[in-house]
Amino acid sequence: MDYTLNCNGRLLSLSEPRVMGIVNVTPDSFFADSRQQTDDAVARRVEQVLAEGAAIVDVGACSTRPGGQPVSEDEEWKRLSTALAIVRRIAPESVVSIDTYRPQVARRAVEEYGADIINDVGGPLTGDPTERPDDMLRMVVRLGVPYIYMSRKATVRDILLDFAQTVDTLRTMGQKDIVLDPGFGFGKTLQQNYQVLAQMERMAMVGLPLLVGLSRKSMIYRLLDTDPQGALNGTTALHAIALLKGASILRVHDVREAVETVRLVQAMANPAQPDPDRKGNNNESK
Repeated sequence: MDYTLNCNGRLLSLSEPRVMGIVNVTPDSFFADSRQQTDDAVARRVEQVLAEGAAIVDVGACSTRPGGQPVSEDEEWKRLSTALAIVRRIAPESVVSIDTYRPQVARRAVEEYGADIINDVGGPLTGDPTERPDDMLRMVVRLGVPYIYMSRKATVRDILLDFAQTVDTLRTMGQKDIVLDPGFGFGKTLQQNYQVLAQMERMAMVGLPLLVGLSRKSMIYRLLDTDPQGALNGTTALHAIALLKGASILRVHDVREAVETVRLVQAMANPAQPDPDRKGNNNESK
């Protein structure tokens, strides 16, 4: 998709699919290997996802795993601000998205650390009885940063209606850059997740880029009778399918594998591109 995100004055093109690398600063993410608990671990993880080819660093400090208990807003910000300070120190020019559902956390991340994108995971409200579901929409418009909206609807039809209504609201409010997320693993049964993936190309009618978050989720490891640690192969297979069905951004734990998947799918989609084999050898050994 020929779409560009304005990330604090820097243009991020989505003309080719991009990979978003997950940096979890939580003790309870569903994928244990993604949990970063010390400053050194966070720094190593940020360096890793960038070295492996991530275009976006997605920092999250409040797990939304099924059955999990959200931490307080103060605790989320404490974790997040520590991580953002590290990111800005070691990779000041990196494009950073914030994985949160709290408007005030989003505001502080943008205003105090120059966060580039708000990735709204659409979780529960903060507990403030005065807060309304559209508070995040108003906050993002005020901040003027790209916004990723995730739908928790269970069918493609309902997701499309949800997208259309939300995009219309955002456009009316003045929001420019919008990315849509079908919400795999949220509000859907195992079967519904695959039904949505099977029909995902229909979402192109909205005319906006799609972010897909499939990485090591239960829709993979439950079907394959394994666990998150054993779900990399299944994740890679579904990433290839998602790219063929129009995904513009893959949100992943395993950046290198996702970047390689993008390259392979792009090679198939653009077979006329120059062959990177400098020797020009077209023969493979048997």
